[in-house]
Amino acid sequence: MAEGLFEKHDFARAPLAVRMRPRTLDEFVGQEEVLGPGTFLRRAIEEDRLQSLVLYGPPGTGKTTLAHIISNVTGAAFEALNAVTDGLAELRAVVERARQRRALEGRRTLLFIDELHRFNRTQQDGLLPHVEAGLFVMVGATVHNPFFALTPPLRSRSRIVRLDALTDEHLNVVADRALADDERGLGKLNLKLADDARRHIIRAAEGDARRVLNALEASALLVGKGGEITLEVAREATGGRDYLYDRNETGHYETISAFIKSMRGSDPDAALYWLARMLTAGEDPRFIARRMVIFASEDVGLADPKAAMLTAAAFRAAETIGDAEIPLILGHATIYLATAPKSNTATLAIGRAQKEVAEGPRREVPPLLRNVPRAGDPDHEDYKYPHGFPGGWVDQEYMPEPVQFYEPGERGDEARIKKYLAWIAEMRKRKIKGGG
Repeated sequence: MAEGLFEKHDFARAPLAVRMRPRTLDEFVGQEEVLGPGTFLRRAIEEDRLQSLVLYGPPGTGKTTLAHIISNVTGAAFEALNAVTDGLAELRAVVERARQRRALEGRRTLLFIDELHRFNRTQQDGLLPHVEAGLFVMVGATVHNPFFALTPPLRSRSRIVRLDALTDEHLNVVADRALADDERGLGKLNLKLADDARRHIIRAAEGDARRVLNALEASALLVGKGGEITLEVAREATGGRDYLYDRNETGHYETISAFIKSMRGSDPDAALYWLARMLTAGEDPRFIARRMVIFASEDVGLADPKAAMLTAAAFRAAETIGDAEIPLILGHATIYLATAPKSNTATLAIGRAQKEVAEGPRREVPPLLRNVPRAGDPDHEDYKYPHGFPGGWVDQEYMPEPVQFYEPGERGDEARIKKYLAWIAEMRKRKIKGGG
């Protein structure tokens, strides 16, 4: 009854989130794509053919719960480690118990490892022979992307399963069950939940079922039996909104990616939302500003050269302006970048040039361009100073065996650049040495 976490006499005092933990796959809420009827994972669990797997995703999406359900369905003995506090000594003890259990009882062991990404390379390597030999089925849980956080050998021996944040519909199901359940939930309290309070709790949960249950439990404490959970009560129960965002977590990278792609897609409103989200979550403004400086060259480029200057100024401001004012500076730059004409021709051009340097023939600096003439070079006075010619251009060699790297686009300032380069090409075609 207590899911292996509490003795019977302690279960009633366990947090609501623990008491309401689903006990079967049918009670599990969400993750239909990976756990719905007929899916590979569900069939593997129900037919007791599960191999080691790694569950990753945001908090409160059911990683720990699913591990307990797997243990219950398969009848395997449940062992748990936490990679924050446990190490190789604890792992060896689990391995020894698993060996004895298999030898004496013929029973399998399911080893659940929470915060799996916290195991270092040596500890992860310590798991490999036992996972490979099937001594136990390992179920690892992590909020980090395992393709970055885990070693390739451990990944290759595990099935990677992504659990997504729960939808509002899922969270409403979780809330309704908790309010109605007389045995494990709050049903005996006959609580009323106002519609606006429900919306606030669901919104503040950020896809995390545990937050919904914690908010309901706190609200029940505030209003008592038969009470109504109003918006004011819900706000007090939820406290400040806790965004799924950390500089070392997936949320950090996903949010900055959304910010960049919104600007690239010329959607200032979406870009401002993701900017505000990062700033509200405490992201370093300098990190955001650095990415904007890069974006100005990578995605706006020569379609609007002023973007580079604006973002460079925003970066300097991010280093000196106070937290209260920095949203104004970054917001200004965000709108400018999002609404600026876009061009990646500069990005493509430098890429082509770098490839030519790495793979093409070595080119010597033309004699007329050297600052120190070599023996046999033509007189330095033969160099033609472009400013001394009409139009500020003169035809001479700047690169042996010329290659075109830059191909101007049609947007913004690049239309002018394209016209200018076309004029130069025409001058060369007509063998005109100086522009007119």
